[in-house]
Amino acid sequence: MAQSGDNSMNCDVLVLGSGAAGLTAAVVSAHHGLKVVVAEKSSWFGGTSAISGGWLWIPRNPLAVNAGIKEDIDDPLTYLRGEIGNGAGDARIDSFLANGPRMVSFLADHAEMEWIDGNRIPDFHDTPGSSIGGRSVSAAPFDGRSLGSLIERLRPPLREATIWGMAVQGGAEMSHFFNASRSLTSSLIVTRRLARFAWHRLRHGRDMHLVNGNALVARLLRSALDKGVTLLAEAPATRLIQEQGRVAGAVLQVKGTSFAIRAARGVVLATGGFPHDPARLAALVPHAGPQGLDHHSAAPRTNTGEGLRMAEAVGARLRDDLASATAMAPVSLAPRSDGGVTNFPHLVDRAKPGFIAVTPDGRRFVNEADSYYDFVSALLRATPTKAAPYCWLIADDRARRRWGIGAVKPFPFPLRPSQRSGYVLSARSLAELAELCGINPTALAATVHKFNEAAHRGEDPLFGRGSSPYNRIQGDAHNRPNASLGPLEQAPFHAVRIVPGSLGTFAGLKTDALARVLDGEDKPIPGLFAVGNDMSSVMNGRYPSGGITLGPGMTFGFVVGRHLAGLPVTRIEET
Repeated sequence: MAQSGDNSMNCDVLVLGSGAAGLTAAVVSAHHGLKVVVAEKSSWFGGTSAISGGWLWIPRNPLAVNAGIKEDIDDPLTYLRGEIGNGAGDARIDSFLANGPRMVSFLADHAEMEWIDGNRIPDFHDTPGSSIGGRSVSAAPFDGRSLGSLIERLRPPLREATIWGMAVQGGAEMSHFFNASRSLTSSLIVTRRLARFAWHRLRHGRDMHLVNGNALVARLLRSALDKGVTLLAEAPATRLIQEQGRVAGAVLQVKGTSFAIRAARGVVLATGGFPHDPARLAALVPHAGPQGLDHHSAAPRTNTGEGLRMAEAVGARLRDDLASATAMAPVSLAPRSDGGVTNFPHLVDRAKPGFIAVTPDGRRFVNEADSYYDFVSALLRATPTKAAPYCWLIADDRARRRWGIGAVKPFPFPLRPSQRSGYVLSARSLAELAELCGINPTALAATVHKFNEAAHRGEDPLFGRGSSPYNRIQGDAHNRPNASLGPLEQAPFHAVRIVPGSLGTFAGLKTDALARVLDGEDKPIPGLFAVGNDMSSVMNGRYPSGGITLGPGMTFGFVVGRHLAGLPVTRIEET
């Protein structure tokens, strides 16, 4: 990268945003000899990716193939046709399915990426073309010390989802933590993990054993450093630069001073969408309310839609016709010690035995073990017109002690602080709990009675909970006769209020199969690209499986990197 005057720089590629999609574009571009700058608005690198579970949905990925799980490209395409309808005809779907496996291989071969497979993770829905495994990958744990001083700039995991700041790897490691009091093997594994964490805290001030989305971003940051990418934090972009009919860079604010970075090949928008842009939420998300404040996203609060607004200022158009504008997920509003509130996503507890969800009328409305997107969709359908959508997640004490509830961790972690703050409401009987929560007590008693009778038999006549592969993997494999069902019988009973939220946004800029941003006539805006949540969802605003944000996001980062380097992209004919 060349300096050009006191307040300007020149490079080949400028990436705005530092989540996994943007960093992939940076790493691929730099690997092929381009000079790359990544500019991040926040003081932290990593965006939403860094606090995510870190899973990517990549059908036909090399880890699955090496394990003997082989499928034709038509298999995932059949699944997507049923899930996203006409959206499956989007040319970007073909690009994603063809280039996703190549992206996984490239990062394994040419970057600091080690993958772990998700060969036992099923798709969300048991429909034609779905798979019970082999379509997911995630980054292997990473030693944060390898980042050197940059570790101080890595966005930490969501604290409420950690143990004193220690994140737990989803899957086997999380199972060991849940079973630590029941299994000697699990107890030993957990003890060793806690001991290592304590040593890291003492020596380094934080956990250096990075997992999930933190490991994914850390590996990409290490790769970016190794390939000479310039990383700028606290450098928000304010506008795009246009010269001779093309986007040629952007103006940043660096320490209060305007700073122009010109990019000879192009600008890649990867700023994380608009999960905390009230005006955009009010326009696109009906339950967000007229002020846009009634949607509670778990994404970083710095993701406020600047990338979309800058693109619109140069002629870009937003796709606002998707099935959902957001990647919906149920959240609870967990008070923090500093007086703030964390929008805590309920991704684990709902499917465990001993939990149910009810609306204020005291009735269940959903299969609680279905996906987070499906849960919120059902809640919105069950909410009367003009009423505020919310429900209560209820657990008996046996389930609460075993699994925790929301941001409250299992025994022996204390429950009292969350009761004092009002986050968890607890009572000795369901009738008392109903009064505390404002739930219809007669209906709640009848709901729990019927649920318990069927749960003892391992059945859920109302919603079929536990019947799908996804339901079962979300439950407890040791629970019989149904991994996801258990009666609520042991007092006291506990409740947490759930409201609609999201993991990010789906509505985004219109792009083509090369991730080029399109104008109002569906023509590419020269020099401008969008990936991640700045690109409109290739899933047409639906949620067929876990990892359908990171998978396409990183795949199109790979596509953009190759295109900017002048290299061919598989299954793409340029126009």
